[in-house]
Amino acid sequence: MNIIIIPAYEPTLSLISLIKDLKAYPIGPIIVIDDGSGSLYREIFETAGNLDCIVVTHETNLGKGAAIKSGIQEAQKRFKDINAYITCDSDGQHLPQDIFNIYEKSIEYPNHFILGVRKHRQKGIPLKSKLGNIFSSFYFRLSTGVSCPDTQTGLRAIPVLLTEDALGIKENRYDYEMVFLTKQAKSGFPMYYVDIDTIYIENNRASHFKPIKDSILIYKQPIRFTLASISSAVIDIGIFTLLILILKGTLLESVAIASITARLISGYYNFLMNRLWSFNNRENIKSQLIKYGILYVIQLLSSIFLVTFLAHIFSFITYVKLVVDGTLFVISYFIQKHWVFRKKSTN
Repeated sequence: MNIIIIPAYEPTLSLISLIKDLKAYPIGPIIVIDDGSGSLYREIFETAGNLDCIVVTHETNLGKGAAIKSGIQEAQKRFKDINAYITCDSDGQHLPQDIFNIYEKSIEYPNHFILGVRKHRQKGIPLKSKLGNIFSSFYFRLSTGVSCPDTQTGLRAIPVLLTEDALGIKENRYDYEMVFLTKQAKSGFPMYYVDIDTIYIENNRASHFKPIKDSILIYKQPIRFTLASISSAVIDIGIFTLLILILKGTLLESVAIASITARLISGYYNFLMNRLWSFNNRENIKSQLIKYGILYVIQLLSSIFLVTFLAHIFSFITYVKLVVDGTLFVISYFIQKHWVFRKKSTN
């Protein structure tokens, strides 16, 4: 048995149309989650109930991830012999035929995490959606080593053996789907991709995804890493400037002392920020500090060597340094994520 789970927040009548269309297919039960939509949308959910859907109501808006978890929990209470949970959006982005295709594939591949991959090359796709998907897939590949053409798709088949994982993700909003997908990719769980049509109604106006706020949730780790690096640079420059003003001696001595002191203080600050905030890993600090120190020295030497080497090829040395240091910054992020601050155990 497969269970259809539809999280919904302030839905339009497209939700009712979707349910009616799905009823034409030989599918299992449909669970609709009212994620705190309020009294203005009560009639829509009552109609869904009259169409033999199971309606679960959140009194307040808890987020898409929380709604999916509520749907899974309700399915566990009501049904036995569940094969998979099919999650889909309520805003008309997923065609009933595509949902049914995912439904059938989950039966054919019962031990796979199945994703409905949207065709982002279709005409009419908003540019921000295309660019967002390109960046998301690139970041996902670097983070996990797994290629996924559509990390943000809401049409998925979660096999029942991943129930504990699905309910154990602490994130509750739009970041839930990315975190869950990343966890499965890192664990090596088999994934299967199914092409689906891309539907954007009125430039996706019905979507409740907030590009800035929700992107910060999804990519909070690299954003924190970037902010930590920027603040470290400010501290480095500030301490260097202060020491230059108060130190006495030759210019070479003052610059050397100020540079080394500023770099050591800002470097340790950056280490603590990444340990406690960016990657939130409070395991063996000695081991982390040694690894960070090794990476720090290698990154510094690499910058000096590459900038010097490329300066003989390109005349704009400032641009060369920006490109080199920018590339090393990205590489450093993933090395710190997967080596320096890699957690030995995951929940």
